Amino acid sequence: MHTATIDCLLDYQVAAPTHFCFNIEAAFHESHRVLEERLSVTPSVKVRHFCDERSGNRFFRLDAPRGLLSVNYHAQVELHHAPVPQHLEEAAVTAVPDDALRYLMPSRYCESDIMSRAAQQLFGHLSPGLSRVQAIESWIHDSIHYLPGFSNSTTTAQEVFVQRAGVCRDFAHLGITLCRALNIPARLVVGYVHFDEPPQDFHAVFEAWLDGRWVLFDATRMAPNERLVRVGTGRDAKDVAFATIFGAVQMVRKELVIDQGDVSAHPAGATQPLGLVSA
Repeated sequence: MHTATIDCLLDYQVAAPTHFCFNIEAAFHESHRVLEERLSVTPSVKVRHFCDERSGNRFFRLDAPRGLLSVNYHAQVELHHAPVPQHLEEAAVTAVPDDALRYLMPSRYCESDIMSRAAQQLFGHLSPGLSRVQAIESWIHDSIHYLPGFSNSTTTAQEVFVQRAGVCRDFAHLGITLCRALNIPARLVVGYVHFDEPPQDFHAVFEAWLDGRWVLFDATRMAPNERLVRVGTGRDAKDVAFATIFGAVQMVRKELVIDQGDVSAHPAGATQPLGLVSA
C-alpha cells in the first residue's frame, strides 16, 4: 500500500470576468482513499462542487473577477494496488456492458474508425486478450518519441500516429484508438503521479476493458501504474481537462508537487498492469 501527498497550484491572470470549471481533485474511486484534502481559492469567491456519479470525476465551478486567480489543492491519498491475472480475455462486443459501450466509439481525439486498417495490420494477427493490449502499449512506447511541446491541445491520435511524437496524453489517445479499432473498449485516465524526471505535471494513461474489469496501461512508462492517483476518467481529453475556461485568461503558473516516498525501488518499466473492477 502506498500513500501520496499532492499539492497543485494554478494561477491565472483574468482579463475579464470568467467562469471556470476545474477537475483537479482526487476522484471517488476504489483504487484509492482520500485521507485528507484542502482546497483554497483566492480571491474568495463562491465555489460550487459536483460529481459525475458514473465516472467518479469531481468538479468545482466558480466565477472569477478580473485580476489574479489562484487555486490550490492539497491532498493526502492512500492507494490500493489490485494486481490482476496475466491471462485476461477480450470481451465479445455483445458481452460489453452497457456503461462501457461508449468506450468502443470514435471520439474527438480518438478516430478509431479511421485507424481501423492500421490497427488490423499491426495487431489483428495477435491472439486477443491482455497480451494484445500489452503489444499495443509496447509498440507505442517503441515507435512514438516522447517530445514535450511537439503536439498541442488539438492533436489527435491519427496525427500522433503519422508524426510519431507527442506527450503522455498523445500516447494514451493512440492506445485508446488502437484498442477501440480492435473492438476493445478503452478510455483515458488522468491523475497525479511522481516522475523521476521533473517537471511534474498531470499524467495521462489509458485503460482497457478485459475479462470484466478495467486494466491500466502506460505507453510512456514514466511512472508505475499503481502510483497513479486518479483524477479524471473519460472518452478522451475533452472529458478530463483539468480546467475548462469560459473567458479571456492567461495561465501564469502551474506547479505540481507529488510526494510518494521512495519510488526508486519501483522502476516504471518493472510494473504490472493495475486492474480495477468496473464500477
